[in-house]
Amino acid sequence: MFRVLFAPGFFASSPVHVALAVGGIAALVSGVVGTFTVLRGQSYSGHALADLAVTGGSATFLASISPLWGFAGTGVIAAGIMDMIGIRRPRGRDLATGIVRGAGLGLAALFLYWDTTSTSTTGITVTILFGSMFTISTSIVPLVVGFGVSALAIVVILYRPLLLSSVSPDAAAVRGVRVRLTGLACLMAIALAVSLAAVTVGAILSTALLVGPAAIALRVTNAPGRATVAAAVIAVATTWLGVVLAYDSFTWPPGHDGWPVSFFIVALIFVGFIGAQLAGRTRRVEG
Repeated sequence: MFRVLFAPGFFASSPVHVALAVGGIAALVSGVVGTFTVLRGQSYSGHALADLAVTGGSATFLASISPLWGFAGTGVIAAGIMDMIGIRRPRGRDLATGIVRGAGLGLAALFLYWDTTSTSTTGITVTILFGSMFTISTSIVPLVVGFGVSALAIVVILYRPLLLSSVSPDAAAVRGVRVRLTGLACLMAIALAVSLAAVTVGAILSTALLVGPAAIALRVTNAPGRATVAAAVIAVATTWLGVVLAYDSFTWPPGHDGWPVSFFIVALIFVGFIGAQLAGRTRRVEG
């Protein structure tokens, strides 16, 4: 069974070690932050920040800088702008998100065009959009750790205000919670989580890692604390299993070319969500 699951050379491969480390950190952060993203109804904001990550990643590549700086920098700036021009009502928040997202995607198209026409590097567009975990450089591991710790610190420090404002902003305000500041901090955490996910599964698919495990966990349990832990476990498990399957796929016929890690991660999350939905319906019927 062990040899069937792990292809020869898996544990000795340096790219695999980096993929497991970076992927595990990104998944852990995405699972924890994603729980509050879903609870607060900010999945669209996470999707917008993921799209804007394309802008930052493609821009920093032109400057020969790690795309992670672009993913995170653009996300944090966009989160600040979205909060600044948005209002508390959901319609105003969505309007602000849409405006910033549209402007960012326009710039992303220009930067990606320059990336493909002014450099000799091939595959950069696919890497930015869909990730390439087996080509991640070891040099960005400390940066990944730093961003991951920052995002988790926001959630840990503001756990109770975040939870209360997620359930009832009005009740949170009455109890003295600075709702808008808390919301901005949450957006910053989402931006950092999305930037880490973009390094692993790509900017386009990063929302799946942010929202998917959290959505599955919240189908399993209604308790926010248990859901946060469950989302983190699901995210890390699917990411690591995705790495294993992608490595194994290089031995699969007919071409032995290998399948993308991002495909397996997103597919596993999708299957898990469908399973959680069916299980939930079964429990309601039996109840």
